[in-house]
Amino acid sequence: MKTLRRNIPVAEPDLDSREREKVLDCVESGWISSIGTYVTQFEESFSHFCGAQYGIACSNGTVALHLALLSLKVGPGDEVICPTLSFVATANAIRHTGATPVFVDSEAFTWNMDPEKMAAKISSKTKAIVVVHLYGHSADLNPILELAQKKGLPLIEDAAEAHGALYRGKKVGGIGTLGCFSFYGNKVITTGEGGMVVTQDSHLAERMRLLRDHAMDSKRRYWHTEIGYNYRLTNLQAAVGVAQMEKIEKFLQIRRENAKIYKLLLREVSGLTLFPEATWATPVYWMVSVLVEEAFGISRDSLMEKLKEKGIDTRPFFIPTHMLPSHREEGPYPVSESLSKKGMNLPSSTRLTQEDIEYVVQTIQEIREG
Repeated sequence: MKTLRRNIPVAEPDLDSREREKVLDCVESGWISSIGTYVTQFEESFSHFCGAQYGIACSNGTVALHLALLSLKVGPGDEVICPTLSFVATANAIRHTGATPVFVDSEAFTWNMDPEKMAAKISSKTKAIVVVHLYGHSADLNPILELAQKKGLPLIEDAAEAHGALYRGKKVGGIGTLGCFSFYGNKVITTGEGGMVVTQDSHLAERMRLLRDHAMDSKRRYWHTEIGYNYRLTNLQAAVGVAQMEKIEKFLQIRRENAKIYKLLLREVSGLTLFPEATWATPVYWMVSVLVEEAFGISRDSLMEKLKEKGIDTRPFFIPTHMLPSHREEGPYPVSESLSKKGMNLPSSTRLTQEDIEYVVQTIQEIREG
């Protein structure tokens, strides 16, 4: 009998009847654009989840970063500290303001921005610091916050990949001045596309609400005293988000259980460095990630190609932003470059079964031995 080919995606949304019910309710109400009760419900639910007082929903995670930077009056001539190992949206949002991203290398353990290398990057032009919680594991925030406070700089958390991750018992996103999230289809929770900024600062929240809606005066309709943006989230998308928030704790538990299974099985595969788990962090395993070392016997790219032939989808680590034509800068950023060459993200969806995970690891082992 022919063995059925498996097809295991690296990520997929986890949707059921609750999303359908709320979207249909939204459609039947007629409120499908950016005005509607679901937007407010989603903002309140998610900001409370993060331990923040205010939530400003917007059209995607890049927009969330842009709004956060604009609320801090970052603009041309300014510099913003950020890690080079991140999705390009982090640096793009800085460029959108007219400011310049100033890159910092990663540290080898958590793969996040190295606090020890950050201080030397701060100058008289530095206006803010953006820290990324890469692949769902928090950065080491205390030394970054200490430096930010010493220099009088606001800290933006790019938590697009880390909904629910903890740093020393506190939810990421709600620790810095502003926290930015993405709800793209592959994230911990999704609205298809969408984003949010959370903050404790009422003035920053008010500023972002103004800018996301064409900077239209709240008291005088169609009166615009400055250039704003159409960065609104629709009520339809927010309806999906409200349903997803009902299940977020369940999703996080599944991700942690799946990571435990992966960790147990992957320990038997030599030549791989497993995903980090700092004692002060509770990761959410947005991506279950490994480093393919030279001892594995074949390159990361060759392994990915062979897994693809077996129906297993994977993703390489991000290319460090300083290496991209759109942001090219001479290094050296040796840790980030090394991680990027070796890093691979395995299937990480909440819809994975234990059988799926066993098949992925078994296939990796067979490729190594074979």
